[in-house]
Amino acid sequence: MKDFATIDAVQDALAGQSYVCGRALATVVFLSLRLGRPLFLEGEAGTGKTEIAKAIAAALGRRLIRLQCYEGLDAASAVYEWNFAEQMIAIRTAEAAGGADRDALKTELFTEEYLIERPLLQAMRPQVGGAPVLLIDEIDRTDEPFEAFLLEALSDFQVTIPELGTVKAPEPPIVILTSNRTREVHDALKRRCLYHWVDYPGFEREIEILHARAPEAAETLSREVVAFVQRLRTEDLFKKPGVAETIDWAKCLLALDVIDLSPEVIADTLGAILKYQDDIARLQGSEAKRILDEARAGLEPA
Repeated sequence: MKDFATIDAVQDALAGQSYVCGRALATVVFLSLRLGRPLFLEGEAGTGKTEIAKAIAAALGRRLIRLQCYEGLDAASAVYEWNFAEQMIAIRTAEAAGGADRDALKTELFTEEYLIERPLLQAMRPQVGGAPVLLIDEIDRTDEPFEAFLLEALSDFQVTIPELGTVKAPEPPIVILTSNRTREVHDALKRRCLYHWVDYPGFEREIEILHARAPEAAETLSREVVAFVQRLRTEDLFKKPGVAETIDWAKCLLALDVIDLSPEVIADTLGAILKYQDDIARLQGSEAKRILDEARAGLEPA
């Protein structure tokens, strides 16, 4: 299967991978696949940007190759490295055997046998089942020189290894870039891509997501959990909980055999939804009860 035939097919296929996808996101995924354009997903952490790449790869039966970005990432680390340890062993073995031809040995050391392929090079190689899904995760953690290199690599879908030559993808990979917007990514890179802002879902969609990811949770508990988290996102927090935290919290509550929420249960499990001590401290005492009461007040009967 090369791609999805319609936008509805995108939603159905992703739903089959337990990824609940809105129409706008499904449309940009459809267009990205149909036009062969990279997809740039931006939004808060925990809103499902990485998960959609996994879901697309699984739905299409393609290999997922992930390049996790970080500060200081350079082209060499993203494309390839030479296996220096194995090269040194080969050199010492040749020297021990005596009569090593230095020129011949140098040529032998820089061959595929000693090449360690990193994600960008892997994505240019032929893959069983078709071109892979290349996830370039958290591109905002890198710096501008790497962005410039990436722009060139994605323009031609090829990389150059000085010792071996140029490797060009026989079929362009499906490229998905994500950003948590810790800094602005250069416009030149964004222009190469189709763009979509992945926002926190509304109440009903988050319920759908929770049903897909934690189907064993009772309806009443699911609605309370989602209502509480959605109300919590309106508070002045250092880091608002994402959908990933909603799912984690529901699974924690299920593991504790919780039937419905209470201030005591919330206080005991805040570490599943809040990741900063200052935020957790804000919800101690009567604050958790206040937010729970407001969340319940906004709930309609299931």
